[in-house]
Amino acid sequence: MADNSIYATGKRKTAIARVWLKPGSGQILVNKRALEDYFDGGEYSRAVVEKPLVITETKVKFDVMATLRGGGKNAQAEALRHGISRALTEADPELRTTLKRAGLLTRDPRSKERKKYGQRGARARFQFSKR
Repeated sequence: MADNSIYATGKRKTAIARVWLKPGSGQILVNKRALEDYFDGGEYSRAVVEKPLVITETKVKFDVMATLRGGGKNAQAEALRHGISRALTEADPELRTTLKRAGLLTRDPRSKERKKYGQRGARARFQFSKR
């Protein structure tokens, strides 16, 4: 977006967050809406998203602008958290150890296992009938 902004990508399950971080007052915009509006005032989502900013004490130093797509609201919140964490390490490499210890730089690899043919689901089978 702007020349002095830092870009990073965060992912979780099928959710992808594109995050731009720029010096500011601590405003967080998600898909051109306020954080509270986008996540319907969910306190959990808000806490998840703000965690990297709170841990590194940079909540009032940066403005966050993000675009989210894919996944559900929880996965999107966690993808946004991952993106903000990555952007913070780009902005200040000294924050890396703090974020790494908190486990915020690790991309959560868990995702839905695919359904197999001849089965009801990923692992569930159709009911077996002997007779």
